[in-house]
Amino acid sequence: MNSDNNNNDQHFMQRAFELAQQAEQLDEIPVGAVVVYQGEIIGEGFNQSILLNDPSAHAEMIAIRQAGKHLNNYRLLDCTLYVTLEPCPMCAGLLVHSRVKRLVYASPDLKTGAAGSAFNLVDSSQLNHQLVVNNGIMAEQCSELLSGFFKRRRAEKKSNKKLILNKK
Repeated sequence: MNSDNNNNDQHFMQRAFELAQQAEQLDEIPVGAVVVYQGEIIGEGFNQSILLNDPSAHAEMIAIRQAGKHLNNYRLLDCTLYVTLEPCPMCAGLLVHSRVKRLVYASPDLKTGAAGSAFNLVDSSQLNHQLVVNNGIMAEQCSELLSGFFKRRRAEKKSNKKLILNKK
């Protein structure tokens, strides 16, 4: 990859990271995503499953929906999705169906990542579309954001459990 691609990847991943931070401020799992077409962001989103009571309201899903509306097309040919966490199987399937050309993700998801970590849905020869995948851009910052979020959530649950036990 040339340095122009690296600079663009860094720029667009930075925006996805900012969106992930917005998710965290709303107490959502901090994941952000942007869809880019011809050097322009045409869709963006952050996790909103809790806020919207919608298990499909992942950052990728929201960004892809916006991009489809922007292009007035359900196919996102020649688009790149930037996301702070490796897509889950639902989102990876969405990327295949929408024909996204390229996926760039920051942090791997070793438990449920469907772009090469747990399994590889986005590059399966059994499907009719495969994506070019790059990863590791801003991995450290995105991983730290996720780790800090879950560490805080565990501490809050532990604290709430102690409060409940002390009231008995």
